[in-house]
Amino acid sequence: MKKPYRRFTAVRGWLTCLLLATALPTNAEHALGLGQAPHYGAEFTHFGYTNPAAPKGGSFNLPWPGGFDTLNPFTLKGDKEIGITMLTLDTLMTQGQDEPFTMYGLLAEDISLAKDGLSVTFRLNPKARFHNGDPVLAKDVAASFKALTEDKAATPLYRFYWADVAQVQTPSARTVRFVFRQPNAELHLILGSLPVFSHKSYPQGLAAAGNTPPIGSGPYRLQRAHSGVSEFRRDAQYWAQNLPVRRGMYNFDTVRIKYYQDETAKVEGMKAGQYDVVQENVARLWARAYNNPSLQNRGLKRQTYSQHSTAGMQGFVMNTRREPLNDIRVRQALVDSFDFETVNRQLFYNSYTRSYSYFTNSEMAATGLPDAAELAILNPLRTRLPAAVFTQAVPQPPQTDARLGVRPNLLKARALLTEAGWRYQNGRLVDAQGRPLRLTFLSPSKTYERVTAKWQRDLAKIGIDLQVRVVDTAVYQRRMNDFDFDLSIVVYANSESPGNEQFDYYSCQAAKTPGSKNWAGVCDPAIDALLKNFEHFDNRTQLVSSARALDRVLRHRYLVVPNWYSPEHRLVYWDKFGQPPRPPRYFQAYDWALSTWWVK
Repeated sequence: MKKPYRRFTAVRGWLTCLLLATALPTNAEHALGLGQAPHYGAEFTHFGYTNPAAPKGGSFNLPWPGGFDTLNPFTLKGDKEIGITMLTLDTLMTQGQDEPFTMYGLLAEDISLAKDGLSVTFRLNPKARFHNGDPVLAKDVAASFKALTEDKAATPLYRFYWADVAQVQTPSARTVRFVFRQPNAELHLILGSLPVFSHKSYPQGLAAAGNTPPIGSGPYRLQRAHSGVSEFRRDAQYWAQNLPVRRGMYNFDTVRIKYYQDETAKVEGMKAGQYDVVQENVARLWARAYNNPSLQNRGLKRQTYSQHSTAGMQGFVMNTRREPLNDIRVRQALVDSFDFETVNRQLFYNSYTRSYSYFTNSEMAATGLPDAAELAILNPLRTRLPAAVFTQAVPQPPQTDARLGVRPNLLKARALLTEAGWRYQNGRLVDAQGRPLRLTFLSPSKTYERVTAKWQRDLAKIGIDLQVRVVDTAVYQRRMNDFDFDLSIVVYANSESPGNEQFDYYSCQAAKTPGSKNWAGVCDPAIDALLKNFEHFDNRTQLVSSARALDRVLRHRYLVVPNWYSPEHRLVYWDKFGQPPRPPRYFQAYDWALSTWWVK
C-alpha cells in the first residue's frame, strides 16, 4: 500500500521540479543595471574606487548627530542606532557607485529576471554566513521580507518600496524568487537592497524586540552600545571579504560611532581628536572653525570633492494638512518671502547654491515649458492639473534684488495673502474672524534658529508671526512621524534613478500613513497617476521625462521653501588615513571614507 504512494509522491515531486525549472528564468547575471549594461564585467576583481591591497587594522571614530534609544533598526518607534544597518547587515546585492543604478551580487551569487518581467530569482552564495555561524538561506530572505513588509511595527517605507511583490517563493534552500503583481521597471533591482537577517532574529515580531539588534552577516559585529557611543568590531572571518564587491573595503578593525547633540560639541570633539573625520555641512564652521595653523601642524586637513550626485530638495516643508498652509497662495507667499541671497552672504560665505528642484543638480530637473516627452505624460491628466503646468515655465525660487533687497518679494507675498483673504490689522495679518496668521517652525537643532532669524523678521514685516521651536531628536522624530508640525526642515533625498521611494514622498496612501516621508501631506489623484510612471519604463529617457513631469507638477504646488545645496563634499580629517586613488562618481562622503579608507 505504501509503495504506490511513494511512487506517486516521487512523480509529483519530479513534476513540481520540472515545472519550477521551466518557470524559473535561466539568464543568470552577476549584475544588472537600469537602462544600461553594468560598468564592471563578470570577471572584475574590485571596484575602481577601492584599493584591493589596503591593509587592515586601526580604528575609525565617526561623529553622528542626535542619539539612539533602540538597537532595532526596523521599528517605527525610537531613535535608531545608525551603524547596525551600515555595518552588520549584508543585502542581496550592492550598488556600484560609478553608475546611476547598477546592482552587483553580494549575498546573491547571481540574479535572474524573468523574460516577462513578472518575477526575479536570486541564487544565494553558499559561502554566506550569519554571525552566529548559520548559513544564509532562502528562508532567511523570505523571513526578512515578511518582517519588513507585513509586521505592523515596521517602518512603512518598506511596504511602499516593495508594494508590487505578490509572493515570495523558496524553490530550494538557496534560491528565492519574488513574484510581482505587475511588471515594474526597477523592482527586481531594489529588491537587491533588501537587508537580510536571520529568521531567528525576531521570532515574536518586531514589537516584542524593540531594543534587539538583528542577526546579520555584514563585515562588522556590534560590540557594545551605551552612553551615546556604539562600537563595532571587524569580523576577521567575514564571509565576503574576498568577493570583488568587498575587496579592499571595510579595513578598520574597530569603528566607533559617537553621537553629539550640537555643532559646538562636534567641532570641539574634532579638534581634540575624539573624531577622525567630519563631513562639515555648516559653511561658517568650514570657513572658520578648522582654519587654524596649530591644528594644521598637528595634521588636521580639509579637502573638497566634487558633487556629481543628484542633490534632491532641501527645504522648509509646509504641512498642507493644516490651515492656512492648505492654501497655495499662503504657501507661495512664504516661498517669496525667504531671502536666500542675504542668508547665503551673511551666514554661509556665499558657499551654497539654491535648491531649485526635487532633482536638483541632475538632468531630471524640469526647465522652462514642458517638452514633447513630458507632454505625452502630462496631457492625459490635463483636466486634473492646474493650467499653469502647461502654460507657464516651471517655477524657480525667487531672487533678492541686490539693490532693493527683499522688499519687492515681500510686496508680492503681501498681495497673495490679501487675495487669500488675510488683512493687515495693527501690525499683523488676521483672517475674517480676527485670528492672526501664526506658524511654528519645528527644528531638531539650534542651527536653524540662526537661519530662520532673518526670515522671521521679514515675515513680521508683512504681519506673519513665525515662532521657532527647538526640540530634542526623540521628540522631533515622533512629531514628524505623526505629522504634528506646521513647518520644518527636510531633505527629499533622490538618487540617479528615482523609483518606488517617490510613493513614500507623494502618494495619498503615504499621506495617511504615520512615519512615511510624505511630510507635506500631498494627496492628489493626478500625482498618484504620475507616480505609476516610476514603475513602468523601458529606458532611461523615459525615466528622465517622468521625473521632469513629476518635478514640474510638484513645483507648481509650492510645497517647500527651497533651501540650498553644496556643489562639493567637504571633509575635515586627521592625516593618518590612506585613500583610494579616486572617489566613486556618485558617493556619500562618510560612506566612502568608512568603507574604503585605511590607517596608513
